[in-house]
Amino acid sequence: MATLQKAIDIVTKATEEDKNKNYEEALKLYEHGVEYFLHAMKYEAQSDKAKESIRAKCMQYLDRAEKLKKYVYGKKKNPVADGGGGTLGGKNNKKGKSIDSDSDDEKADPENKKFNDQISGAIVMEKPNVNWDDVAGLYQAKESLKEAVILPVKFPHLFTGKRKPWRGILLFGPPGTGKSYLAKAVATEADNSTFFSVSSADLVSKWLGESEKLVKTLFQQAREHKPSIIFIDEVDALCSSRGEGESESSRRIKTEFLVQMQGVGNDNDGVLVLGATNIPWVLDSAIRRRFEKRIYIPLPEAPARMAMFKLHLGATPHNIQEHEFKQLGERSDGYSGADISIVVRDALMQPVRKVQTATHFRRVRGPSRSDPNVIVDDLLTPCSPGAPGAFEMSWMDVPGEKLLEPIVSLSDMLMSLATSKPTVNEEDLKRLQTFTEDFGQEG
Repeated sequence: MATLQKAIDIVTKATEEDKNKNYEEALKLYEHGVEYFLHAMKYEAQSDKAKESIRAKCMQYLDRAEKLKKYVYGKKKNPVADGGGGTLGGKNNKKGKSIDSDSDDEKADPENKKFNDQISGAIVMEKPNVNWDDVAGLYQAKESLKEAVILPVKFPHLFTGKRKPWRGILLFGPPGTGKSYLAKAVATEADNSTFFSVSSADLVSKWLGESEKLVKTLFQQAREHKPSIIFIDEVDALCSSRGEGESESSRRIKTEFLVQMQGVGNDNDGVLVLGATNIPWVLDSAIRRRFEKRIYIPLPEAPARMAMFKLHLGATPHNIQEHEFKQLGERSDGYSGADISIVVRDALMQPVRKVQTATHFRRVRGPSRSDPNVIVDDLLTPCSPGAPGAFEMSWMDVPGEKLLEPIVSLSDMLMSLATSKPTVNEEDLKRLQTFTEDFGQEG
């Protein structure tokens, strides 16, 4: 009876919020609690008497939720009667209307507000702090995105008459090559644009008809906040090919996408739809056509891989030389950006492992932990038993502020490279190359 207990806990909290006049919070909790009651009635209640009892409770809390909904979304001034099943009493507000008034606008308002609130959560308010320079390689993709996002805002006079910015760009390629990372760079660099980041979870609802309304609301909000960018990660989850066996709701979502992206009566000037997928061949052909630019984001070349090793190392102390970085770039053929990130993370742990496995330490000179400007002579670093000044000691006996860990070296990188394998297989690369030849362009 875990679900029933959960329902009781939720409505108890709802009643408390109701009595404290936190009506919006109370409304959410009442609706949430009723969902749990209905689940308990369907799957947990054993007898008819138990089901009837739960049904009665549902009716009581639903009745209260309906009255709160009219008050909250109707934006009335009068106080609500006490919670826990009380009535709104049909009191008049300052305009002389009854609180229980059921105008069509008030009925429509809550639904629109609910969809708008859901989509508003997809707007990226804080910039991800990823710049174009942080994206290694992918020059063609970056230029296309600048054409679509940066130039129209900075130089609007360039895009007049028949010269129009791109309205749909599809980024496709193997997993981990930087498609979502590019989108983060767009969100950071497009200062004056509103950035919507959505996935299938934001747009698919269990309630009939809600998914397509969410899609419509998304595009409506994008038009209201233009210039705007709608980024849909894993777009294949929403817009795969239409077929005989698919559900009616899935078909309706795709139809709404088609209409909103390039339908009659929809003005999408100032709105860019940016999609990302690893499996572009499953996209519906009509959706594919609406993405005017389809850019292949390939596995990085050796110079880009070399830059990635440097980027992921950052300011971490290391003694890797320029020619050794070049060697790492050449040895990591077939690795994606995400694969290289994992290699570097593993390499950064190698000095820690040396500390854990060391049987001998020696004293060295180095900066103090409490004040890096002060040089001290009593720091301890792991070493081999035959090293000058070595003495037997476990890392458990080393004082925390006295440990000087070894810096990252080329051998650490090569060791991690030998144990971390690439995640992209040859078959997927061939399919992506075929799709690029048929429909796309190199990034």
